[in-house]
Amino acid sequence: MSLRHALRTQTIACRRLGSPFTARLLRLLADRLRQGTPLTDRLLQWPGDISARTQSVPLRIAGALHGLVLDGAAPALAAHYPPNAATPDDALWSAIDAALTTHAPRIDAWLNRPPQTNEVGRSAVLIALGHWLTTEYHLPLTLSELGASAGLNLMWDRYTLQIGECRFGPDAPALTLRPDWKGPPPPPTTPTVTGRRGTDLTPLDPARTTRLLAYIWPDQPDRLNRTRAAIAGARATVDQADAADWLATRLADPAPGSTHLICHTVAWQYFPPAVQLRATALIETAGTRATPDAPLAWFGMEADDDTSGAALTLRLWPGDRRLQLGRADFHCRWVDWQPQET
Repeated sequence: MSLRHALRTQTIACRRLGSPFTARLLRLLADRLRQGTPLTDRLLQWPGDISARTQSVPLRIAGALHGLVLDGAAPALAAHYPPNAATPDDALWSAIDAALTTHAPRIDAWLNRPPQTNEVGRSAVLIALGHWLTTEYHLPLTLSELGASAGLNLMWDRYTLQIGECRFGPDAPALTLRPDWKGPPPPPTTPTVTGRRGTDLTPLDPARTTRLLAYIWPDQPDRLNRTRAAIAGARATVDQADAADWLATRLADPAPGSTHLICHTVAWQYFPPAVQLRATALIETAGTRATPDAPLAWFGMEADDDTSGAALTLRLWPGDRRLQLGRADFHCRWVDWQPQET
């Protein structure tokens, strides 16, 4: 896939996900980006699969530009960004082009890392899952998140999920999530988290917010505000490590008396195939050691061949039960919660 194709495909996705500004920015890049500088040559000649399913190069570019706006490095570009009024395409492109030239070294370095959105809206499905698992096993939870970024979604039990008149979560939450919910509500059993830890190759420090906020699209203030609210709350430990290496240690000793939940949300696609295979083998092997008083759960919220949001999948041990929990918008604007065993 060429960069122009990837940019146009991501343009459609951004429009569907409610970000017309980001869609417009990526469309201009697709139409007007030209070779001739080390940075633009690198972008247009990027090897491998650069789509949102793997390297997400269009979102790397968008994040790099938004980062310049957020930390005040490019005021001329910021003048064209929300919440400012929309400007003509030629004016916006002129500011983008100037930023690509003036800030080329910083943008080039930024491109070396994949997007790390740490979208806390995804905690809506984790809250529902926590209630479901607590009802299923009647045990507290130990959390292990792969691709945890800044660890904001490891704190889902500090957030509240609001479904109509029903509230799931603490009385004084760090933030409240209100997705459009289809399907039955989660069971009312309140989960208890007794341990939590995550891993990421490049963990983000919540105290340094530019990169954490840069991948949130600038015309979506609700997402920006809830991420800031999560940042202000309690934090979880995220280790810098390869996901499979970390799992090998994390799964070595089962902890009787709790359900061990391994989870990842829109992160698995960024793991190299060898890491995916090894992580899967480690989880499945640990599953064979699971017992009724130390069950193992593996949850994923990930893209698949269906374009309507992400699939919510769950495997449980003992027994290697497989469930489809439904689907959710990638930013959890909506959740279609339909737990069923396959």
